[in-house]
Amino acid sequence: MEWGDGSLMAMDLLIFDMDGVLIDVSQSYRKTIQQTIHTYLKECLGLKADWISSEAISLFKSAGGFNNDWDLTAGFLLYLLSIAKVPPSPPQKAFSSPETIVRYLRQSFVHFRQKKPISPHKNHLSSFLSRVKASGGGLKGVRTVLGKKLDGWVFQSGDLNQQNLVKRIFQEFYLGKEFPSYYHLRPFFYRGQGLYLRERLLIDRKILSALRKKMTLGIASGRPRFEAQLALNRFRLSSYFDSVVTLDECEQEEKRILKTTGKRVKRTKPHPYALLRVIHESGLPNPEVGYIGDVVDDIVAARAARKEAKIWAIAFLGSYSHREEAREMLCQAGADLVFETSTDLLSLLRK
Repeated sequence: MEWGDGSLMAMDLLIFDMDGVLIDVSQSYRKTIQQTIHTYLKECLGLKADWISSEAISLFKSAGGFNNDWDLTAGFLLYLLSIAKVPPSPPQKAFSSPETIVRYLRQSFVHFRQKKPISPHKNHLSSFLSRVKASGGGLKGVRTVLGKKLDGWVFQSGDLNQQNLVKRIFQEFYLGKEFPSYYHLRPFFYRGQGLYLRERLLIDRKILSALRKKMTLGIASGRPRFEAQLALNRFRLSSYFDSVVTLDECEQEEKRILKTTGKRVKRTKPHPYALLRVIHESGLPNPEVGYIGDVVDDIVAARAARKEAKIWAIAFLGSYSHREEAREMLCQAGADLVFETSTDLLSLLRK
């Protein structure tokens, strides 16, 4: 691959996404999405559904705008309710606790007769997500396609100790026994081991050490700060990275903009804010940068950052089982380089 004048870029700064690049989350975040969907349908609505496949979740990710797994989970729930042909919801009421929301939802669905488990068909899902993508992607795109008739059934905004039922279920499954210590709340849906314990390192520390000797390393992740720190501590990664920007910093910037301008904006990926902040925090003057991601939003964010930085969008396929499909998807999104394995990253040392 070439850059600008035809020479390969020698990188001063290499930025990593965390999930799917540094950390394999196929058995943690992906499983948490699946568990949250099924728990919400069963425990809150009394509905049955076939197990949601990892492939279906990847399809949702490919629509763009789903860097936030809470949004993806809520969007998937709305889609499943649409194919189950549940009745339109009344305007969403305000509640003070998850317990009262669950009681309300179960009472609302007591007369709904489900004929068979909800089962998304791949072709139908692909067609639906094509329309979501054409509508801008993300949860907003889902609502544009489906309209607002089902919104009242999916409680996914506000605090998780009050209105945000999706986030509450998700965080209980992901954090497990860490949930009470972090949120200072008793678990309501799940009391087992956190699914974060199923994560594994995708890029060996020896490779990170070799890269670290030649360039500055950073992380731009959609994880909350606490969950990013869980992984950094568990896999002993902190010493390799000079800057770590997470969901918390993006949300702080959104609040700052709202306070100073009155405008509500998004600064999470695919917006390039996290990448640009890592570049700023590196302290390097006009660095040549690579950003390694595994989903469409990562590639879009890197390309958007080119307005302010010299940066390559690098796709990493290490967590994919169907690599050719993933390669095509990420190249279509605009990836400049594609690495299949972690050892391929060592080729950057020869540039």
